[in-house]
Amino acid sequence: MGAGLTREPADAATGYDQVFAFVREQLLSGQMKAGDRLLPERELATRLGVSRPVIREVLRALAAIGVIEIRHGYGSVVRRPDFAELGDLFTMMLAQQGEVVEDVMEARIAIERQAIRLACARATSSDLAALGEALRRVEETVKDPQIGGDADFDFHAALIAAAHSPTLASLHAAIAVLLKRSHLERRERITSLDGIETYLVEHHRELLAAVAARDADSADRLLMQHFAIGTEYQRRAAAERDRSPPTS
Repeated sequence: MGAGLTREPADAATGYDQVFAFVREQLLSGQMKAGDRLLPERELATRLGVSRPVIREVLRALAAIGVIEIRHGYGSVVRRPDFAELGDLFTMMLAQQGEVVEDVMEARIAIERQAIRLACARATSSDLAALGEALRRVEETVKDPQIGGDADFDFHAALIAAAHSPTLASLHAAIAVLLKRSHLERRERITSLDGIETYLVEHHRELLAAVAARDADSADRLLMQHFAIGTEYQRRAAAERDRSPPTS
């Protein structure tokens, strides 16, 4: 390798940033893709002007978050992204923040509004069948917060899938753990309220019908109504809890 590619050794902290920046740029530029092997440690260290221990630390960190796989005797290989793994990391980070449930709900609304519009244009017969199956489960589990919460989550996840947008799917996957927990908690609070069958069944049925009809404006309007009424049910549930006498 030419002398022009070598640098003076960097201190550890700067070296970490330098190696991360190098790998990130290689991925973003498309010079490295899933399945490609990184340069050997010695060549990376020489090229970036850092020590081999720094290279090893960064590679271990990248492996921990699923960016690369370290294959002993072969080298480090770029992995295909697994957003479920990244979602676990993201969930732990979000859990350290205050008001995380409300913040995640706002992100969910933003993702689903765009997804349902795309689904109206892109949904296949298989997507509509998946939504129909999820709807059937919603209908059958209205009074069961646990199984019903899972069915509700799966219906909305099927909407995301029907958009056929890898980026939206990735964003959704990154917060899926928190969203699923939110579905369960919200269902547990509102299951006993009057009119819940209409909210849970009819609204989902109307959403599916709008997607099947390729009516993006109606689908978006119905989705926003669905979220607004859900918020009202949460308010009612909280009010009823406040009125209930304390148990001894």
